[in-house]
Amino acid sequence: MTSEVFKISEVFLYLPPPAFIMRVLYSAVFYLIIPFVLLRLYWRGFKTPHHRQRWNERFALYTQIYPQNVIWFHAVSVGEVEAMLPLVKRIQSLHPDSPILITTMTPTGSARVNALLGESVAHVYVPYDLPDAVYRFMQCFKPKLAVMIETEIWPNLFAYCGKKGIPLYIVNARIAAKSVSNYQKLSALTHPALAHVDLIATQTEDDAERFIAIGGIKDKVKNLGNIKFDVEITPEIINQGTRLKADLFKDRFVWLIASTHKNEEVIFLELYPLIKAKIPELLLVIVPRHQQRFTEVKKLCEARLTTVMRSSNAIITAETDSYVVDSIGELKMFYATADIAFVGGSMVAAGGHNILEAAAVGVPVLFGKFMTNFQDIADGVLKQQAAIQCQTKEDVIQAVLSLYQQPAYRAELCAKGKEFIRANQGTVTRICQLFEAAIKH
Repeated sequence: MTSEVFKISEVFLYLPPPAFIMRVLYSAVFYLIIPFVLLRLYWRGFKTPHHRQRWNERFALYTQIYPQNVIWFHAVSVGEVEAMLPLVKRIQSLHPDSPILITTMTPTGSARVNALLGESVAHVYVPYDLPDAVYRFMQCFKPKLAVMIETEIWPNLFAYCGKKGIPLYIVNARIAAKSVSNYQKLSALTHPALAHVDLIATQTEDDAERFIAIGGIKDKVKNLGNIKFDVEITPEIINQGTRLKADLFKDRFVWLIASTHKNEEVIFLELYPLIKAKIPELLLVIVPRHQQRFTEVKKLCEARLTTVMRSSNAIITAETDSYVVDSIGELKMFYATADIAFVGGSMVAAGGHNILEAAAVGVPVLFGKFMTNFQDIADGVLKQQAAIQCQTKEDVIQAVLSLYQQPAYRAELCAKGKEFIRANQGTVTRICQLFEAAIKH
């Protein structure tokens, strides 16, 4: 035990005094709040039991044997898992003999890893950033490469990578302008942490400047583009969607609302009768963003419209107004059933969601005014006139009616959307080229 404590604490000894004090305080506070963190997990478990399960992984207390010398990817939740998929698959094809570990923080992210990659990778929750948990995690997996997706900065974990010479990358890195000042206030934590990162590969030049502003080493920050443009839509997904539309949504004009948030579904439920009056064959398909809201959305829809749930396997009739997709991992397929797709999280102040999957499938894309999480993509697609942004409810009505009335306009948006994606692809290749030396080492 004494030996382990020494090994855990030795990374602190190489810090300058302010950073040493700050990280000791950070770790101490983290230990103090752990009871409250566990209580929160237990409480959330009433709605989503998965939050209570596998808690041991969050402390790196494992009950089975895992591979070592892994290539390790960390993605917080569903969006990051989807984004990193082309990168992971490329690494698997280039290095089939290298075991891959995927960590996530959320149950939905975990479920998506299992659905997309199954037993081809090892998967656990990322441990809390506590010195002892980080030590056990690293001893278990002994990663030869660590890859964080988007914006993950963990002082103790990064310090361990630096101490042990584990190549550490942050890829598809992004940081909101409003977050820069918050990170700068914690510079005694962020500067030493980012000093251990071998490369920060950002989505945009603005992101690169922001990472440098919070402590990233200038020579190790490169704008390599957004890996979300390398989205893969297989012919199988398109075929599944086409068959589903023919079997389930035959003769209906499908208006799909994807990744909706609380207080957002009601907006479209209110608009539906107004548009339905002019499009008799209209069908509203809603895909909630979060699994724990399925029941809530069901009740909302049933209170206003004749509703069928995906899980019910019920038949869609001429009287059916809305269809709720209460399943995980089927969004791409449902995009392929749609005549128009509105990407949610953007009519309420949730910051928006990724519109590229819908565009890659080949469906006309609409989104609302709140797109701060995807502002660069939104600006780019609007500049190419490859999607429609709706500032108001009236804009939504007008856009849906215009697209319904003009099939050529729908086809034009689809073509421009696909071209927008093609013009921005290649980031996965650029990142993999930089990984090669570390993987082969």
